[in-house]
Amino acid sequence: MTTLRPLPLTPEAFAPFGLVIQYPGGTGRTINSGSAQRVDLTADLQLQTAGGTAALALFRARARVFPQSLTMLERHALGSQSFIPLGQRRFVIVVAPAGAAPSAADVHAFITNGEQGITLLPGVWHHALLAVDAGDFVVIERAARAVDCDEVNLAQPLTLLLT
Repeated sequence: MTTLRPLPLTPEAFAPFGLVIQYPGGTGRTINSGSAQRVDLTADLQLQTAGGTAALALFRARARVFPQSLTMLERHALGSQSFIPLGQRRFVIVVAPAGAAPSAADVHAFITNGEQGITLLPGVWHHALLAVDAGDFVVIERAARAVDCDEVNLAQPLTLLLT
């Protein structure tokens, strides 16, 4: 089995797969009569393809036990998918580039600092939510009549280690 160790999540390292949701620094723009700063992270979550609409969900995740065996990935070809922890909740995001079914060599893992969320670009292969810390996550994704989820079994299982 191939071993996979997550790297710290940074916007630069994660850019080929999507967006890191965190305060990017700077001042943003003043709103609400000066009581808040607004920083726009993305102008389009790409949720309306083929008649899709934005869906807001709450996932209550159990903490995973590591090492974790990874045998399959999924993708949503028609829309992005965002995971945002409520409170301090670390999670691991396992991803591979959009396109043909990935091999073990294509797979990357990142661990959040507990205060970061992510938005996956449409078509990016990824594993289901891998919570390090149990708790609630807001999920924003595309909803439509037809389910937009392709799954692929990895030819070679991966072992995800945290240390």
